[in-house]
Amino acid sequence: MFFLQTAKRKGESFLAAIHTIRKKVIGREYEFTIPHFFEEMANDNLVFADIEKAVLNGKIQRKLTKDPRGTRYEIVGKALDGREVAVICRIKSTGKLLFITTYAL
Repeated sequence: MFFLQTAKRKGESFLAAIHTIRKKVIGREYEFTIPHFFEEMANDNLVFADIEKAVLNGKIQRKLTKDPRGTRYEIVGKALDGREVAVICRIKSTGKLLFITTYAL
């Protein structure tokens, strides 16, 4: 019973987080780790439209909590060409979404 309750809370937590992240993308409330994010995007021949599509249609795969700068989320979704893409991001204390890195899977 405890496991089911924990899993349910985890799912609810992921749902709330992805909703907030998507809202930030739609509202263009984001920043990037420069130049890292763009270098990684270019390394896998991705464009920002691929990142937007992956975030807006993907799912949180992992929640990374051991970073003192804040919780990071790994979102996995499809790029425009159908490839699976991972996006690592966090919500900063300013309220903006920070895109940290991305890569094709």
